[in-house]
Amino acid sequence: MGSDGGDEGGTISYRDILEREMENALREINRPKRGVFLSGVSAGLNVSFGALFMGMALSFSPNFPSPLVEHLTLAMLSTVGFLFVILGQTELFTAHTTMAVLPVLDGRASVGELVQLWANTYVSNLVGCFVFAALVATLGPAMGIVEPAAFGSLAASLVPLPWWVVLLSGVVAGWLMGLVTWLVAASRDTVSRVLLVFVITAGIGFGPFHHALLGTTEVVSALLLGQGVTLADYGHFLLWTTVGNIVGGSVLVATINYGHVALAGESVDVEFETGVGDEN
Repeated sequence: MGSDGGDEGGTISYRDILEREMENALREINRPKRGVFLSGVSAGLNVSFGALFMGMALSFSPNFPSPLVEHLTLAMLSTVGFLFVILGQTELFTAHTTMAVLPVLDGRASVGELVQLWANTYVSNLVGCFVFAALVATLGPAMGIVEPAAFGSLAASLVPLPWWVVLLSGVVAGWLMGLVTWLVAASRDTVSRVLLVFVITAGIGFGPFHHALLGTTEVVSALLLGQGVTLADYGHFLLWTTVGNIVGGSVLVATINYGHVALAGESVDVEFETGVGDEN
């Protein structure tokens, strides 16, 4: 996709995508903090449905025909939460690691404003994930829809790994989330957005690569269900996953894509004519 031109031949230029992302980022930076926090809690709750559905699949069918079938099934189920968040336009931290960096690079927002937005969405997302994990641990076994061992299996693929593996896996997950944010801004209709979110976020679940928020629901649920996960295990997971997600979204997507337009000698003007809605 080229960076010159506007909307030619049914395509959207790199500059137009960047303008859309910049507009959305500035809107969120200037939005009342309480509204962002509540939206972030909603995003943490909604993204957690992917973890619940994965746990239910492992509970109902503990023995898959092959590892490939198991990974594909879990990958498809994990996308449900991301679809809820992105189509519902709630605030997800791993989307802001890409989007909110752009106006800082362009000099339209300060680093302090970026940090405030990141902190607000990060904490509120975690609150939503913790609440959902408590719901899973309470309701799942009582209804017979979640076996504790299912979340033990999910956590086992995320926790007992060296820090550098978790970090690099988090980079990949942040990279994929950054691509979702970027490409959704380029899409023209809901069907295209659904397909993009489904295909790209399925890659996170297929790995499974480390996503700080979806993984939080998985690991904390395993902790609450007594699957041998400790608070230290969760802290190890969260620290290195978060760092990796930030690097993947802000460096490999936001900085490189912004530089692509800037090096082409084109200015970025957020006051463009075609209105766009919020995109996460």
